[in-house]
Parts: sequence; C-alpha cells; structure tokens
Amino acid sequence: MPKYAVLPAAVLLAGLLLGGCTAPKAGPARLGLRLAPATLGQPISVQQHLTVQRGGSTNDLDVALEVDAARLNLVGLAFGQRVLSLDFDGRELKEWRHPMLPAQVRAADVLEDLQLTLWPAAEIARALPSGWSIEEQGLRRTLRLDGKVVTTIDYSGTPRWQGTAVLDNVRYQYQLTVESAAE
Repeated sequence: MPKYAVLPAAVLLAGLLLGGCTAPKAGPARLGLRLAPATLGQPISVQQHLTVQRGGSTNDLDVALEVDAARLNLVGLAFGQRVLSLDFDGRELKEWRHPMLPAQVRAADVLEDLQLTLWPAAEIARALPSGWSIEEQGLRRTLRLDGKVVTTIDYSGTPRWQGTAVLDNVRYQYQLTVESAAE
C-alpha cells in the first residue's frame, strides 16, 4: 500500500485547504504582513468555517480564532481533529502542525490572509512596503502592488469578523470564503 494511502483524511483535507493560502513555489513572494494583535482595535473570539476554491477544487476547514491586545490564537480543525495551531504575539509566530501537514502550508501565509481580512485598513496601510496600497470602498477592500490588484475582499457587513468575507487572491489564484458563526 502506498504510504500516502494511510494518511488521515483530515490532514490531507487541511493540506489541500490551506494550500490555497500559500504562495506557489515559483511565484512572487508574499507580502509578509505581521501586525501586532493590539492593532486590531478590540478583542474578538469567533468560530469560523473556511472554504478555499482553487484550480477547480473546493476544501473546507473549521477554525476557532481569538485575538486580544497581547496575542492571536488560531486552531484549525478538519473532521474534528486539530491540524494546525497558530500563536502570534506581534513579534514571534509559533505554530503547531500535524506531522503530515504538507510543508507548503505556511503559518505566515495563514496569518497574512487573516490580517488582510480582519484588521483595519489604516493599520494595514501603515505597515505596507513601498509600492503596496490598500483601499476600502463600501464593503470591498482592495490590495494593490504598483497599481495592480493583488487581492480583493468583499464583506457581507460590519464588523469584518461577523458574517461572511470573501478574499479573492488574484496573484495566487485562489478564493477564501470565511463564514463566521453567529454570536
């Protein structure tokens, strides 16, 4: 039996799902956004369902996210099994990953998509390197590099962590839908 046939289905699913949140090996580097948790502006605790669409496939993951002034904690579950945990204090990003989670699933990329989606645009703008810009018009956020659209995020309402947010990453060709559980 091939060794991949014995991998837990949850790990394979998480790898496929979170692989949508990573840069292709030959593609351009990610932005590298790392905003302090306090810059979110208020604490949140939310359960979310993530759906990634990429290359004709769709994958799902459930997450529990908590952010306060000191840290961000995220736990990702697939089929009720923990496959990824992130802990970020604004300086150091620590991760726990299932041993079989593919190496291309990078905690820094997951953190970046999270912060691009949830943090205030003004805080993101202050941290952007030269050539990058962010703007909000109504319920749409657009991230650009040298004037070219890299990512759009559409929200169903405010605040950003309630309802649904759809991140369309044009650069890496994936769509991430984040559905937050009702409070």
